[in-house]
Amino acid sequence: MAEVNQVIDCHTVEAWTQNIEKGNESKKLVVVDFTASWCGPCRFIAPIVVEMAKNAPNVIFLKVDVDELKTVADEWAVEAIPTFLFLKEGKLVDKVVGSKKEELQMTIAKHATTVE
Repeated sequence: MAEVNQVIDCHTVEAWTQNIEKGNESKKLVVVDFTASWCGPCRFIAPIVVEMAKNAPNVIFLKVDVDELKTVADEWAVEAIPTFLFLKEGKLVDKVVGSKKEELQMTIAKHATTVE
């Protein structure tokens, strides 16, 4: 049975660096969910993102708590949460701010590449 794609929580800068480098090398779309435990809209969208990950095996989903990894949030100029960054080979290709399910789905569909 194939492994189910899931959202990878990055709790340390090392974990972030390791996962983002893996994503860059894979040339897959990387979706980064910048979130916080106290953020209502973040909690609302979290299970939706988990479902999206299950349905998009060719996309890597990373989750970053802005309070845990403030340096990473600052590095990517995250000003509001939830913020979803769409990266390809380390470059920002798109961004969705807010818990907008439809916009997230459309942006993933727009940038995800099919894996043969």
